Amino acid sequence: MDYSIDLFSPTVLLGTLALILLLYILSSSLTAGESRKEPPGPRPWPLLGNLLQLDLTRPFVTFHKMSKKYGSIFTLYLGPNKVVVLAGFKTVKEALVGFAEDFGERDIPPIFQDIAQGHGIIFSNGETWQEMRRFALSTLRDFGMGKRLAEDKIIEECQYLVQEFEKHKGNPFDTSQPVNHATSNIISAIVYGSRFEYDDPIFKNMVARANENIRLSGSASIQLYNMWPRLCYWINNRRQILRNSAETINDVHNLVTGLKETLNPEICRGFIDCFLMRKRKEENLNNRKTQYQEKNLIFSVTNLFSAGTDTTAATIRWGLLFMAKYPHIQDQVHQELNREVGSRQICVEDRKNLPYTDAVIHETQRLANIVPMSILHKTSRDVTFQGYFIKKDTTVIPLLTSVLYDENEWESPHTFNPSHFLDKDGKFFKKDAFMPFSAGRRACLGEGLAKMELFLILTTLLQRFHYTPAPGVREEDLLLTPTVGFTLTPSPHELCATIR
Repeated sequence: MDYSIDLFSPTVLLGTLALILLLYILSSSLTAGESRKEPPGPRPWPLLGNLLQLDLTRPFVTFHKMSKKYGSIFTLYLGPNKVVVLAGFKTVKEALVGFAEDFGERDIPPIFQDIAQGHGIIFSNGETWQEMRRFALSTLRDFGMGKRLAEDKIIEECQYLVQEFEKHKGNPFDTSQPVNHATSNIISAIVYGSRFEYDDPIFKNMVARANENIRLSGSASIQLYNMWPRLCYWINNRRQILRNSAETINDVHNLVTGLKETLNPEICRGFIDCFLMRKRKEENLNNRKTQYQEKNLIFSVTNLFSAGTDTTAATIRWGLLFMAKYPHIQDQVHQELNREVGSRQICVEDRKNLPYTDAVIHETQRLANIVPMSILHKTSRDVTFQGYFIKKDTTVIPLLTSVLYDENEWESPHTFNPSHFLDKDGKFFKKDAFMPFSAGRRACLGEGLAKMELFLILTTLLQRFHYTPAPGVREEDLLLTPTVGFTLTPSPHELCATIR
């Protein structure tokens, strides 16, 4: 019997072609798998993702611990939502600066989509974000961000703040309200063209609502809503945030209406006036695609007001708390201020002669870690980063806490140590890993104003007062545990401010 095979028979040829095709497909998929290797991470549960492994009150702490196990770039799931976390100075900087376009989109969680609906500066993308950010930056610069005009506004507000502190006559008080009112007034003077009295009910309510929304938006229940918006739309914190937002929008609308009625094209009093004049110009040109419309104005104003209030005020409060907790550091600041400035009004020009004080302010920003997870980013396109493939529209968390506490960059990352910013000769120097304002395309647009505020307000308050814990409270008993929220603010406490 003949068992020979006809190599050229149709059956053999088809079988050979099928085998070659299968091998090609397998080879291609393996090659693609290698080139499309995704970042590692903990195994997720169906639907829940890695939720059971997270501390939702302080997720940044969990993420930081995970980075020790999985590396500086890893994947996890917040419920059904895939997230890539970037950890450590080198990785975060490379992504936000070196791959600025790839990681430059804003991921907008459902709670912020509910509020802003893609309008304004912070929670927008595309042409809206580009035009609103460009306009805000140029307008803030016109009104003196980083220049003498803004310096004068801050110095004026410092005097009102000092008066508020003096009213307590050395008795213990909560610093949160007066400090929040001062920082709010500085941005208000730029946005509206005038400041508010601290007892103005509209102003007080706007500040209180802004602070409450920032606190609630970082709560565990809102995080659950962001994971499952259709299931958790009923939660109380979401309802409160939306109520607060609606009331603030109404207040801002009324303030804008008042400014519109008194608008003088020859005199631009603030951000809103500039926006209204640009809006009028676009209407005259009959530009139907213009970004200069009321919703963008309202949400740009609320963005500037909230961002310009909360983070700066929280940093100032942390600074005063650190001074009360570490009196030996406060004493050195007082000595330097006495020696270099005396009793005259401090100005920005004094910074170069106050290296220790400047180091204390920077160390306050570093250790306070106000925005530990930055504001969520999103990939604008498929990207291969550090050998890992990250798909377009993936949520990205630049873990700023891992930058500010990076053990490879800071000598004692978890302690208050002004020497992090001083060389061997006691001169101030800023390290690249100092990144409290984030970096790249989405870095804080008010960074210049915030730096000036922090320096002028903190030095003025330290020049004028000595800070101690409330009677019966020891320095070591002052808690440095932050309040849970979108930003990290000090837990409720009282200090005594004694006139020096």
